[in-house]
Amino acid sequence: MGTFSRDMVELARRAAAPAQAGVFSGDNPAHYNASDPIRLWVIQVAVVIIGMTQLLALAFGRIRQPRVIAEVIGGVLLGPSVMGRIPKFTTTIFPDASMPLLNLTANVGLVLFLFIVGMEVDMRIVRRNAKASTAISLAGLALPLGLGAAVAVPIYHTFTDGTANFGYFILFVAVAVGITAFPVLCRILTELKLLDTTVGVVVLSAGVGNDVVGWVLLALAVALINASSGLTALWVLLAGLAYVLFMCFPARWAYRWLAKKSGSLEAGSPSAMMMTVTILMVFISGFYTDIIGIHAIFGGFLAGLVIPHENGFAISLVEKLEDLVSILLLPLYFALSGLRTNLGLLDNGITWGYVILICVVAFFSKFLGCAVVARLTGFSIRESGAIGTLMSCKGLVELIVLNVGLQAGILDTRTFSMFVLHALILTFMTTPLTLLFYPPKYRVHVDTAVKRASGPAAAAEEGDGGARDDTEPTIKSRFSVVVDRVEQLPALMTFTQLLQPPSTDGTSPAQTSASTSPSSEKLSAEPAAVPQLAQHQPSPPLPRMSLDALRLIELTHRTSAVFKSQEADALVRSDPILAVLKTFGYLNRMAVSTALAVVGFDEFPTQVSQHVRDVASQMVVLPWVSPSPSADGQGESAGDAVAGSSSGPASGSAPSLVQQKVDHSATSGQARYIRRVFADAPTDVALFWDRGYPQAFESDASHHVFLPFFGGPDDRLALSFVVQLCMNPAVTATVVRVRRAGEDNLSPLNSIEEEKARNLLNHDTVHNTVFPDTVYGAQNTQTRLASHTADDLLWARYTTPGGAPPALVHALARVHFTEESSAAPLHTVVEHAAGAQAGRGRLLVVAGRARRMAAESHFGELQRLCVERNASLGSEMPKILGEVASAFVAAGTGASLVVVQAAHGSR
Repeated sequence: MGTFSRDMVELARRAAAPAQAGVFSGDNPAHYNASDPIRLWVIQVAVVIIGMTQLLALAFGRIRQPRVIAEVIGGVLLGPSVMGRIPKFTTTIFPDASMPLLNLTANVGLVLFLFIVGMEVDMRIVRRNAKASTAISLAGLALPLGLGAAVAVPIYHTFTDGTANFGYFILFVAVAVGITAFPVLCRILTELKLLDTTVGVVVLSAGVGNDVVGWVLLALAVALINASSGLTALWVLLAGLAYVLFMCFPARWAYRWLAKKSGSLEAGSPSAMMMTVTILMVFISGFYTDIIGIHAIFGGFLAGLVIPHENGFAISLVEKLEDLVSILLLPLYFALSGLRTNLGLLDNGITWGYVILICVVAFFSKFLGCAVVARLTGFSIRESGAIGTLMSCKGLVELIVLNVGLQAGILDTRTFSMFVLHALILTFMTTPLTLLFYPPKYRVHVDTAVKRASGPAAAAEEGDGGARDDTEPTIKSRFSVVVDRVEQLPALMTFTQLLQPPSTDGTSPAQTSASTSPSSEKLSAEPAAVPQLAQHQPSPPLPRMSLDALRLIELTHRTSAVFKSQEADALVRSDPILAVLKTFGYLNRMAVSTALAVVGFDEFPTQVSQHVRDVASQMVVLPWVSPSPSADGQGESAGDAVAGSSSGPASGSAPSLVQQKVDHSATSGQARYIRRVFADAPTDVALFWDRGYPQAFESDASHHVFLPFFGGPDDRLALSFVVQLCMNPAVTATVVRVRRAGEDNLSPLNSIEEEKARNLLNHDTVHNTVFPDTVYGAQNTQTRLASHTADDLLWARYTTPGGAPPALVHALARVHFTEESSAAPLHTVVEHAAGAQAGRGRLLVVAGRARRMAAESHFGELQRLCVERNASLGSEMPKILGEVASAFVAAGTGASLVVVQAAHGSR
């Protein structure tokens, strides 16, 4: 063949080859190609299903509805009921040829989801209230199963063609009516904060039993359907029973042994090898149950029962799987349920009448059965109504039952759509009806919302809550500290070290409580070698300080967060942050009790207030630390730059608490959290902003405290607190009482400077936000005069020889008191602070928050200071810290800050 011929043949071959340029060659990405299905799959999953369900989940989340409702409704909207009526939409986006791949992906997600559901089933929950929960669970099954079987008879004769087996149809309908959706129930209880109430405990216990029996009945139904004869059905059931016993005993023991041998159980986190073993176990278990004639989902469920819950192992395992399952895979299954639902078939009054009948029978059979039994076992009418409502919850599990029935040919599309609609209606009703029957004011908690360890601090008497005379010097010995992340530990250690330094007499460590049982956990009483501060003049014995540590974990919509909420009793003993605090307390001879709460971020302030009441703390301490700069230096906020310098203009002076450049959402949330604690806390509050440790070790570690005293209840608390800090021999203090004298000699701001001041104090913030704030009584001449008198009395007690109690004599010897009159008090105290820092150790500024009932307003001078130093505070800084403390930030003072606010009784 000649050259020309070869070239022509090659050209023809190239022309016959498929185009590889994709859309540039006119290829349609929505066209299904069996050899390359990824493009259409991405369109179906990422663009249509996930996009639709995420948008709906945001909308339904606003009204506190579970996510499954959004996922199913999204599928209904994409199906023949709504968007399927658009010409060529279904054939283009969901062609029949692509459905097997989509169905396979969805079933993989369903098996993994049932594995997580199996891990949620903890039989220890049933034992908490075994008698009542067993009775409620049986009543919640017997009556609905009976009435469900009864209502199935007319539905069968009215809506089926008689080809489906009558007995199987009745069994499926009875199971669909009688089952309770345990996964959705857990999330509703968590969302409504009912897990620690008497209702939540008994419903959770009854739901576990109901869930297990429901899965057994569904397995029985599937086995009967797949069996060709009675003997085959018997073999299927026996093989299934043998496998259940195998998974619950030998497989469980072997898995636990392997987890211990690999160190994963001790570490509380599965290793790569254990994750491989776990995933293989899940899919092999699903494979086995599928080949013996039971659906693969049962294998996944049984594999979940094998996983041990000790030391947070199950929680860590869920964290590795949950996002992939809940965001990508599981929505596919419930969206497919919606795609199979055709509400257009519900086209006559008889059909809608039966839909209403199904809803009424399904709800009232559960509600009456569970509520009546709950009332007979001692629950109130409201509690019984809430129990009946929660047990009628449908959702995930019923949809799985209905899909199995549809695939088996027991249900047709019309009856399937009727039952899907009834599941949505009953799930939607659960949250509002529960809130109607059982609002927060009627709830009875099993112990407290916080799973608190019992310790020596628990024996303290509750405060009387009445007014407190803050003109009398007081020494606080009971502190609550709140921590929600590990970065706050250095700040807490610094703060507590100042309050009670290590003893030098070799006394035995204080008992540290870390147990949730009534008896406290005893530690060794042998003397321990502890680090010592520099030697100073001997002082009288310091009061023994007790520390109540509250660990807050944010409750999110993730399954792992629900696990943590259910296992808070165990987490309080294994949480690493609490373990560090307990060790620190042991080394420093402090009595430490620990508590842990898993609640939503918006509930953090309420939880703090409740904890303070429970332990009768004299002061609650909120730590705040500036974020560390990122590796490329771009993450450093302006507040970090201030922390590194002790003088000079601040290039930007707001900490991350109010610096909007760092994280807008986190900023607003933290500001709201701190201001709500200031507003709601029933005791004194101290916000400690730690500017970090020095870079080099200092052999004679010492602190110098500076307090600007202007007057008012918060400043009086600050003065007493500074004197108590000086009981530590390593702490000295300077207290300056400042009075305004004469007219402000600072030049007024011109129009350009006024605009600059507005920008510096309102930088990138949301205006007119309604945040809670501390509310004081109306200030009038009488209250103002009483406050001034109290200021003078307390000042005289500390500055007059012999005026203070003997226990404070040595502390007062380390405090330098001075009085100053100034027309620009903020400028004066900033200058004094700079002078106080020179050569006196690390500087700590203590200031009263003084948001209301302050001796005078300093906002105008703060504006001037911001303009002079070019310091951007943002609008939230003065609202959180107060104007005086904000002035130190604006001036670039490189000192740690303690901002205190007096309890209500002192205001």
